[in-house]
Amino acid sequence: MTPLNYKHLHYFWVVAQEGSITRAAERLGVAVQTISGQLSLLERQLGKALFNSQGRGLVLSEAGRTALGFADQIFQLGDALVDAIQSSDNESTLRLRAGISDGIPKLLAYRLLSSVTSMPVDVRLICDEGEFETLLADLALHRLDVVLTDRAAPVGGNLKVFSTRLGDFENGLFAIPALVERYRPGFPQSLDGAPMLLPTRHNAIRGRIDRWLESTGVRPKIVGEFEDSALLNTFGRGGLGIFPAPLVLADQIAAQLNAQTLGAMAGVSEQIYAISNERRIRHPAIEVLCAASPQGAIEPRV
Repeated sequence: MTPLNYKHLHYFWVVAQEGSITRAAERLGVAVQTISGQLSLLERQLGKALFNSQGRGLVLSEAGRTALGFADQIFQLGDALVDAIQSSDNESTLRLRAGISDGIPKLLAYRLLSSVTSMPVDVRLICDEGEFETLLADLALHRLDVVLTDRAAPVGGNLKVFSTRLGDFENGLFAIPALVERYRPGFPQSLDGAPMLLPTRHNAIRGRIDRWLESTGVRPKIVGEFEDSALLNTFGRGGLGIFPAPLVLADQIAAQLNAQTLGAMAGVSEQIYAISNERRIRHPAIEVLCAASPQGAIEPRV
């Protein structure tokens, strides 16, 4: 297979953004014929037309939309490479690119990553948030050094990674003072019909909460379900309902969300994992993060 000519791809990328070869030529400072010729070479190599004519402009074909998705990733990654090299304050600064699953509490992520910021070297944290599968894909492409999430990496596939359990954090229910005063007497039976905010069923802890509610025999009124824990906490702070969170964060929740502990949920814990690429020499900040965990490393998932 002939290697892809990235100059041709860049011209295609600009034409797709501008919607016109003429405007793309003006932006790039080259002749219209140059762009048109190199775009034709790219289409010939790919074996598909990337644009269709529409009036005086161009629209992407189905193949063009697919190509644009890949081109966006390629050139965004190129920009990130340049920024990473040029923005480095000095060679002694240690950068850790961490992906944080949107389901885990952000206060808990901060608590865990604080072990990295206390290292005796200059550390720069670069944190992204997203869905589990998206973060693992970014890890595979080395856009991230580590992923903090609520589950271990899946078994099977070609991705070789280490999953390290950082801890099991017992969960409780929290609410603003008015709701705590109303529902604390007779807890947990008082939760029958009480307004509650829960993670969606995509989050690993949701099943544990559902089983706990079933074991207590209560049926709360689910008024909201959230993929993002930060958004769940925001609605909890507004008093929309009772919400779960790790008990170890009670002081921070009181200070930042004006919420108090309503009661513990026996047997319901938040399991947090650090997932990193399998490497002969691992990132020193990841070593510190995992060494701070009493759980120890789990065998690499392959």
